[in-house]
Amino acid sequence: MAENFVESITNMEDDFAQWYTDIVKKAELVDYTGIKGCMVIRPAGYAIWENIQKELDRRFKETGVENCYLPMFIPESLLNKEKDHVEGFAPEVAWVTQGGGETLQEKMCVRPTSETLFCDFYSHIVHSYRDLPKVYNQWCSVVRWEKTTRPFLRSMEFLWQEGHTIPATAEEAQARTEQMLNVYADFCEEFLAIPMVKGRKTDKEKFAGAEATYTIEALMHDGKALQSGTSHNFGDGFARAFGIQYTDKENKLVYAHQTSWGMTTRMIGAIIMVHGDNSGLVLPPLVAPVQAMIIPIQQKKEGVLDAAYALRDRLSKNVRVKVDDSDKTPGFKFAEQEMRGIPVRIEIGPKDLANNQAVLVRRDTREKLVVSLDEIEEKLAELLKTIQHDMLERARAHRDAHTYTATTMEEMKDIADNKPGFIKAMWCGDRACEDAIKEQAGVTSRCMPFAQEHLSDTCVCCGKPAKTLVYWGKAY
Repeated sequence: MAENFVESITNMEDDFAQWYTDIVKKAELVDYTGIKGCMVIRPAGYAIWENIQKELDRRFKETGVENCYLPMFIPESLLNKEKDHVEGFAPEVAWVTQGGGETLQEKMCVRPTSETLFCDFYSHIVHSYRDLPKVYNQWCSVVRWEKTTRPFLRSMEFLWQEGHTIPATAEEAQARTEQMLNVYADFCEEFLAIPMVKGRKTDKEKFAGAEATYTIEALMHDGKALQSGTSHNFGDGFARAFGIQYTDKENKLVYAHQTSWGMTTRMIGAIIMVHGDNSGLVLPPLVAPVQAMIIPIQQKKEGVLDAAYALRDRLSKNVRVKVDDSDKTPGFKFAEQEMRGIPVRIEIGPKDLANNQAVLVRRDTREKLVVSLDEIEEKLAELLKTIQHDMLERARAHRDAHTYTATTMEEMKDIADNKPGFIKAMWCGDRACEDAIKEQAGVTSRCMPFAQEHLSDTCVCCGKPAKTLVYWGKAY
């Protein structure tokens, strides 16, 4: 039975997309609905999101962020106020034209993002420099009418947070934009064990209506990139469109500068595709809803279940721990624990009790460790820290081993065709070259990294003087 449980997952080497779908279904993270492109996030999946939300929210508040909530409907006239913004989102907008059986005088869209609502709100409450800064965030869902969907990675409705701020000055706006990007990058590395490449998007890839967009990019196990969080500096473009003006310290009327930043439930997809294996999920301990699963061996033998419950009560002071006391076989329980990605399995049976010990089994490496029950709290805490560290280092090693350099288009095309991963190459800054690289090599610009390198003097595409190193790749 245990073997069948794992056989139901397609090998990632055979079909990565099917492997991913098998995991989200078999680990009971999501279920499909009668609405195409929309998903039920099941308790096992939502618990991961709750941990992400809780930790991100804590980090946000350390930087002065306050939470609020705005409506989910945006009047058409409001959406149309910022030309570039509405054009960027037009293909994905869902419109409401009727309410209560009556045709609406003005149709409304279901928010694809809330810049326009925040701008309208800020135009009513910001009048003086004394009103600044405004550092607001909301946790909500948004709707984008996607043609091709995949659970967590791209769905018509998804959960996220969106921060919208008005700093006191243009300089503070840029500082806030970079600060929030760093919050995202640190969170992903420290909490999700996923290393990121940080940088700025090209003008072609930036957010509709933004002056500059910054991104963190992760590399999945199949060599594709995943945009994992973005932070935008809007300059005063939105403020001019929405009339957000205030009196500065010199008593002059000026337009506000704004920033926006967001991260979504696609990070659960990132966790699956960076850390998962052919037995299922592999969750980093810090984000795992259950960090240790106690599996009693020969649980019908006298004293075994009582010992398992007592151990749970001891460990639960510091660790998220459960006992699997179902009537399934131990082998099935092991396979199920692996499928769900629980970081540590604790085996305890009559022989262990006789020796005052338990067996700890790592999910990531399957390494077994026999520990005394007298010191199990300390040993488990150490093991969880070690797993978190090792998972990050493995992900970093994988990313670095799948990051290549190209100095000619021939090299770039060869790498793109035969070696999945990031490609570092120099770029002249011309949009035409960016388009040509996508057409010829099938890769898009992921970001211009903050950590710049000088690979050559010339653009990989046209041979003219190069301005910037760019990370290129195929992406989700």
